[in-house]
Amino acid sequence: MRRLNPRLLGLPVGLAALALATSPAQADTRFLSYNASDRITQALTKGVTLEVRRGLFGAVQVERLFSTTARGTAGFSRGGPDAARRALPQGASENDIYAVDQDGDGRGLSRALCPGADEVWLIMSRVRAPRPLTMQAVGRWSDGAYRHCVTLSYEWRGEWATAPTASALPN
Repeated sequence: MRRLNPRLLGLPVGLAALALATSPAQADTRFLSYNASDRITQALTKGVTLEVRRGLFGAVQVERLFSTTARGTAGFSRGGPDAARRALPQGASENDIYAVDQDGDGRGLSRALCPGADEVWLIMSRVRAPRPLTMQAVGRWSDGAYRHCVTLSYEWRGEWATAPTASALPN
């Protein structure tokens, strides 16, 4: 059996430290704003601002949604069942799944997107500025069936430096 050189054991640790030193210093929070780009989306949400957290290596996670007109907010939890993805319409390429939290205004958002569903997930395209955004709402009903509810389409509007307030959002 060969013996490992003790100096080589420190190599992976040193490389990891170098990678962290050359990457962004910390995760940051951004607020990305979108306008509805079709009639169905406009009837349901008009526009939205997403609070996103960008990780150390550039991965984006959606934390919260702010409504442009209703002044409501809904929190998200990353992840969900694969059955929700399988309920998407044929040809849908969205993949990032988020459960809509049922506390606060999340319950109202869930009811608006999937009336009668017990749980609701939003499956989103990749969130990147200044690109359009597509969200697919999928619900799970009391019979255990997962059903696609609606496709929401948004066009890029801009980025906020801080969380939107009622006076900062347009009607």
